[in-house]
Amino acid sequence: MAVYTEVGFAEADALLRSLDLGALGDLRGIRSGIENTNYYATTAQGQWVVTLFERLSRAELPYYLQLMQHLAQHGIPVPAPQADAGGELLHTLAHKPAAVVTRLPGSHRLAPEATHCAQVGAMLARAHLAVADLAVEQPHLRGLDWWQRTVPEVLPYVDAEQAELLQDELAFQQQLAASAAGRALPRGAIHADLFRDNVMFDETAGEDRLCGFFDYYFAGTDTLLFDIAVCLNDWCADLTTASLDEARALAFMAAYQTVRPLSHGEIRLMPGLLRAAGFRFWLSRLRDWHQPREAALLQPKDPVHFERLLRDRIANPWHPPATT
Repeated sequence: MAVYTEVGFAEADALLRSLDLGALGDLRGIRSGIENTNYYATTAQGQWVVTLFERLSRAELPYYLQLMQHLAQHGIPVPAPQADAGGELLHTLAHKPAAVVTRLPGSHRLAPEATHCAQVGAMLARAHLAVADLAVEQPHLRGLDWWQRTVPEVLPYVDAEQAELLQDELAFQQQLAASAAGRALPRGAIHADLFRDNVMFDETAGEDRLCGFFDYYFAGTDTLLFDIAVCLNDWCADLTTASLDEARALAFMAAYQTVRPLSHGEIRLMPGLLRAAGFRFWLSRLRDWHQPREAALLQPKDPVHFERLLRDRIANPWHPPATT
């Protein structure tokens, strides 16, 4: 994520030593993203990601770390939070709440093919099944309540046509969530931000294999279908037109449903949730674009792509095929 808080080498070294991870050899700020401060750290014992949390409160953070720990224990490849001698996963660095997790191997696939989308779909379904017995729960902090608070914040910055779309879509999503069909959608802990740059692949023996999901700090309890829609809108979308690529979308859904078949209600409401996922990221990018925070390496993301995507999902509703 973008670097907001500068961390000295000595204080980072002290944290890693306290976790019995060895002496710090290298510390580098991570440029991408806009929410937290992240550094790559290297010791003789391995490679780590050190995160300082800029928006989430200390009370909210144990949920995310326990979720990652739970997923790792259930065989989902995620960064493993490192505990101190007392078993505590949440630490303090530069007077901020912080965590240290394992750094995943591999690299991103920013121009994914159908085979990559299928692997993400299957692993996402496994993750959705794995959280069925998760003992902790926390609301999705970028869900409907946040949309209702944030739309008024961004309206002064947009033109009349964009303002109308924001208000109309918010009303649509409020109605969908309140409907009997919306309330019946299966729910659980979702990643909520599983974009191409939050997944790692590693090519071994001539085969490109998924080796990890990461950045769970937008996770929370919501409809599983919203998680699927976020993935479809990124992994299976054309980055120029924002339209869904049918071959990639079908590969993703076939793999997902092999592990966890969708309910009839989920198939019926997919078009509305694809809109919801597009709306959520247009809204957050509008806010970050017009109300940026200072950061040493801040790179706010242009909201235009998700405005285009939302308009496409409204004009071209898409349903996944039912399993037989």
